[in-house]
Amino acid sequence: MKFEKTFFVILSGVLITAFLLITFLFPTGSGLETNNSPAKKIYYVDNISKAHQKVIDAFNKKYEGQIRVEAINLSFDKFSTNERKELLARYLRNKSDRIDVFAVDQIWVPRFAKWAVPLTQYYSTKERQRLLQYALETCVYNDSLMAFPLYIDIAHLYYRDDVLRKLPNYFELKKKIDSSITWTDLTDLSKKISANKSPIYIFQADNYEGLICSFFEMLANSHRSFYRNDTLYLNETGFKKVLNQLVKMIYTDKISPEKVLELKENESSDFFLKEEGFSIRAWSSLKERGTTPEYAGILKNLQRAPTPHFAEEKPTSIFGGWNLMISKYSTNVNEAIKFINFFTSEESQKLMYREGGYLPVLNYLYEDKKFFEDSPDLFFFKNLMKQGIHRPFFQKYTIVSDILANAIHSALKKEVNVDTAVKIAYEKIRMAGIIVQKAD
Repeated sequence: MKFEKTFFVILSGVLITAFLLITFLFPTGSGLETNNSPAKKIYYVDNISKAHQKVIDAFNKKYEGQIRVEAINLSFDKFSTNERKELLARYLRNKSDRIDVFAVDQIWVPRFAKWAVPLTQYYSTKERQRLLQYALETCVYNDSLMAFPLYIDIAHLYYRDDVLRKLPNYFELKKKIDSSITWTDLTDLSKKISANKSPIYIFQADNYEGLICSFFEMLANSHRSFYRNDTLYLNETGFKKVLNQLVKMIYTDKISPEKVLELKENESSDFFLKEEGFSIRAWSSLKERGTTPEYAGILKNLQRAPTPHFAEEKPTSIFGGWNLMISKYSTNVNEAIKFINFFTSEESQKLMYREGGYLPVLNYLYEDKKFFEDSPDLFFFKNLMKQGIHRPFFQKYTIVSDILANAIHSALKKEVNVDTAVKIAYEKIRMAGIIVQKAD
């Protein structure tokens, strides 16, 4: 088993590197026709959705003959969040100028700051004030603006209103779900709708960052402060409570199938739609997936709600989202700034939301009555953000995340029990030189 895992890791690294090389040689978009163009090229690394590509095309049209963006597509369909993180880190260590702008999970900013251009001098206080505080605070590290927000996200529940309507106490149940249902009530509800044997609750439980988002979200129901300065505050009682609940959901209450242990974001969405599940923990762009006619009936009946929570505790939702950084090895910093400004303009932010479901980072769009009328879901997100929390924000977070994901995933696969998983996690975190307090 250990040999197979090692082989897979090595093979993945080779394939990722090969993909990046091929992408540089054959970039996405229509850039192949313009190899002789005098325009300055900047290389942009991200998950290039249809919405992203439309913004890139609009930028290239506006700056035709001056600047041309070549997109390097690290698609979520091909690369996990963790794989993207490692690939970017390896490439930037080589000090190559072939990457100009790259997208990072907002929680990666401290790790990638050493490879990025500080942006403080490019954005005045007034320019920063137009941004959502929830998004902006993830871009600042060591009192410097090291990134610029592209879009923000917040985890929530999608549920099938058509399935719920078949139950006699529909309005009472809907009220519970819409205000954040407790795990106990969700288990009780599963007994009423389990006749069709469809999955009740889908979440992302593969060994990666998505699992940790669920973990910290559940932990935050009662312990909202995870870190201060360089110290991680990981309450042992809370740790065990969350992990026991995750195990219980899969093996005792059976509201989540064992299949979740293999699922990341896109895979979980596909599984949810294919298996006609009742609910799924997901991000804002799920409705933009599975748009084939066979899923139209499910998608039109999906409603949004806060994620479930423990009884007697407060509902919370984890913030997500992606920020843009400029490589300090780039020779096109001014052009890169223009591209970031274009991507975060009002027009581009609206396009990203309408075409891909990516939540805007501009404050005034959440106050724009006309935009609200055209985008009614924004009211839901605006309110949900009030109970949003961030994952721990410090340089070694990704190390902590990997350790926790390994331990939690092992417990969910029943390779170790909960107590052992918690003990292993604490030991490895301390061995990594990270200060952790577990006093209750």
